[in-house]
Amino acid sequence: MLKAREDISATRKRLTFEIPVDVIEEEIRKGLAEAQSKTKIPGFRPGKVPMNIIEKKFGKEIEAEAIEKLVPDNYLAAIKDAGFKPMTRPKIESEVEYRKNEPITVTVSVDVRPDIENLVYENIPVTDFPIGVTEEEIDRIIKSLATGKGVYEASDEAVATGDLVTVDFRTDNGMEKKDAVIKVGNGPFPKEFFDAFVGKKKGEDFSSEITFPADSPSEFAGKTVNFSFAMKEVKKIVVPPIDDELAKDMGLENLEALRDQVKSDVLAMRKGEIDRKNQVEILDKMIETHTFEAPEGLVEIELEKLVAEAKRSGKNTKSDEELKKEMKTDAEKSAKIICLLDVIGEKEGVAVTEDEMKQEIYHSAIRYNVKPDELIKHYISRDGSLEGIRNAIFDRKTMRLLLDKSKKDTKE
Repeated sequence: MLKAREDISATRKRLTFEIPVDVIEEEIRKGLAEAQSKTKIPGFRPGKVPMNIIEKKFGKEIEAEAIEKLVPDNYLAAIKDAGFKPMTRPKIESEVEYRKNEPITVTVSVDVRPDIENLVYENIPVTDFPIGVTEEEIDRIIKSLATGKGVYEASDEAVATGDLVTVDFRTDNGMEKKDAVIKVGNGPFPKEFFDAFVGKKKGEDFSSEITFPADSPSEFAGKTVNFSFAMKEVKKIVVPPIDDELAKDMGLENLEALRDQVKSDVLAMRKGEIDRKNQVEILDKMIETHTFEAPEGLVEIELEKLVAEAKRSGKNTKSDEELKKEMKTDAEKSAKIICLLDVIGEKEGVAVTEDEMKQEIYHSAIRYNVKPDELIKHYISRDGSLEGIRNAIFDRKTMRLLLDKSKKDTKE
């Protein structure tokens, strides 16, 4: 039962609610009855252990479990009565203590969704770029697909870029390697290193002096090294012909079907790119035209995500405080976008079904090469629930709706 509400700020509220005595006692009574039905103590039949023994043995534990269940249930009822939409988890400010025959009073602070006045999200102008794909592009992609199906076979011909070579080599500083396999043109070496192989054949011995740049990812970075090579094997890729058999190998009926599939995939990819640009365009315009305060707690959550992302690469040497200062504006924008999508999705009745949740988990599991149940455990251990997945689907569906309602200005 909601007792009091207080505005800490435009988006942070303090709520005080009370859990009535009869509700507490009923929950404890149910817990004791369940414990009695399951408890086995020598000298008593199952389910017939006297209640005074159950209370003495399990009373404190059952009371704690009852309070743990009742506090969140009554918080949700209180925030609904207050007419707020929480955007972060509540912070309990009062001590939650159970005294027999007394109600429990709980005070929490929580960040809530701001009121967005004069919300307009239909007919927002976006640039609709025409998309297409040329026959030459389709040819190039199919050639690449065929190359991916190619196999390397031993050859007596001279080495060219893209060949696989097996060499023994030693350096003037004493390094020696046997049967090193190198793909000519690929790897942590400068162009001059690979040039030394081009034109050579199986059985040839040759030397080359290579200067490695200071920022080279190889172990020879910043050094000039003399290499002595012995070419032991050359392999060249044999690419299958571009015909109906290639298409069948990819699960399609014939080459024409493969060309149609490639065209469809490219157009879908380009449409997706334009959609993403349009989404950014729509959200930027909505933020520009709607003034409201982002919830402080939500900004903090988004800021933590941005900082973690920046540090994940390992290349950012700035302190967390420096990064937070730099990224505060982006975090505020991100929090505002979350609020906008939440309001619009709710207004339009956007819902996420269980089937959509299952599909999202299934496709994510394939993308990350893990089992679906492992992915579920990861989200629950990290977030405490699967709401992160549900929110991602909700946002995606709401953005799709915004795109459908936008006003497209075709650019030639």
